[in-house]
Amino acid sequence: MVLKFFFQVFPLSLIVLTALHVDVTASYPILRSLRSHIIKGSSSSENSYGDLPAEFIAYNYTQTLDHFNYQPESYATFNQKYIINFKYWGGANASSPIFVYTGEESPVAGDIPYVGFIVDLASRFKENSIQHRYYGDSMPFGSEDEAFRNSSTLGFFSSTQALADYAQVIIDVKKNLSAENCPVIALGGSYGGMLASWLRLKYPHVVIGSLASSAPILYFDDITPQDGYYVVVTKDFKNTSENCYDTIKESWSEIDRVAAQANGLQILSNIFTTCSPLNSSEELKDVLELVYMVSAQYDNPPDYLVSKVCSGIDGVPNGTYILSKIAAGLNSSFSSGGCNYISDLQPSNKSGWDWQTCTEMVMPIAVGENDTNTMFQSSPFDIKNYTKTCQALFGVTPRPHWVTTEFGGHDIKSVLGNFASNIIFSNGLRDPYSSGGVLENISDTVVAVKTNEGAHCLDILTATSSDPDWLVAQREKEIKIIEYWIAEYNAKLFKKTSN
Repeated sequence: MVLKFFFQVFPLSLIVLTALHVDVTASYPILRSLRSHIIKGSSSSENSYGDLPAEFIAYNYTQTLDHFNYQPESYATFNQKYIINFKYWGGANASSPIFVYTGEESPVAGDIPYVGFIVDLASRFKENSIQHRYYGDSMPFGSEDEAFRNSSTLGFFSSTQALADYAQVIIDVKKNLSAENCPVIALGGSYGGMLASWLRLKYPHVVIGSLASSAPILYFDDITPQDGYYVVVTKDFKNTSENCYDTIKESWSEIDRVAAQANGLQILSNIFTTCSPLNSSEELKDVLELVYMVSAQYDNPPDYLVSKVCSGIDGVPNGTYILSKIAAGLNSSFSSGGCNYISDLQPSNKSGWDWQTCTEMVMPIAVGENDTNTMFQSSPFDIKNYTKTCQALFGVTPRPHWVTTEFGGHDIKSVLGNFASNIIFSNGLRDPYSSGGVLENISDTVVAVKTNEGAHCLDILTATSSDPDWLVAQREKEIKIIEYWIAEYNAKLFKKTSN
């Protein structure tokens, strides 16, 4: 299904910073983009740097186009955006730590008001954020149109190039601030969390530790069951309401039955009050599936999106037609009260994330034939069809095994236990991506911090007075681990400089 492209990872961004846009629709990054699919008129200003708080200052770094080649064209450059917050930094003489927010597949300026944990860390220790190439203003070749012109211009768009970008910016910033002895800690969420962990693995001389929030680094090859994501979504709904779960599970066949009628699509359009007539039942099912997935992935307090959907489904009178129940669930969660804009969710050759999923970020998220573990219809992962789609979009063939070749993943406990250190993998077990995350300690210094209640990237979002005790405790645990890393680094630095 097209959702394999739309819903592989919903990441967050460097305080040296990149991006996350939040609305709930006002509290979570993916909901604005989902809202734009369902409700007309949604807008975004996530590229704007003019509205940043005064303490955040945006800079451009002249970045190398290709770090791994010595052909003449590899020496071309582009402006890479990064943002620094000096407010809490104690300065180079104090060896104050620098916190780097590793940006992912969205512009950075929109993240700043919402990823407050990095500011909280900075206020306790002192601080610094970077934008991923090909997102926001960090566009090679001068413009988005030129950067996305074809596979040749997009060929420099990869996680390995992005990590090298981050390393260069960090080294340059430290040099400019005479802060070569200041420890750097990376932090990121979702794909940004994957980048944070990989930055520590690939560039341990640049960052002394990383916090990887909701980072599904194991959702590649056959490491994680393909239906792992959908199983967690199903569990979230079933634990919230058995009736809601049953209704959703039974609704798919009813949609198919109605759609097969002569005027079935018009009937479905009327039931779901679509803004325009449906072209197929797949359009409707794709959007409903996406709604359930987003609701589970961001089922965080105080919004509890799964409960919102289920309250709509469960709140109708007894005897209500099953699809009217489903429509009520949609309307109670993501509708503005008017018609529902049900679009044909198709991948785009102007989407950075679609390029990444067509090259290296191949996560086989699927529901297999005769899979009874989920509330969703069967939708197997077919690498042949997946490849055809990518070839049609970009003229490229996916490399489904490259991530595990480049960064590892198989036998993760043994491999990282042997050579990795100072990485926190944090997860909320209500997050479907936790199924592809590191959930158990690998060593004394590569640790898993998880909560039963939390969902996607909650721990790195801005703290509020209403945060539950378990969330406060999770953040405090992460802070104590990071405190230890910094103390250990400073002790070694003191010993080195005292000799």
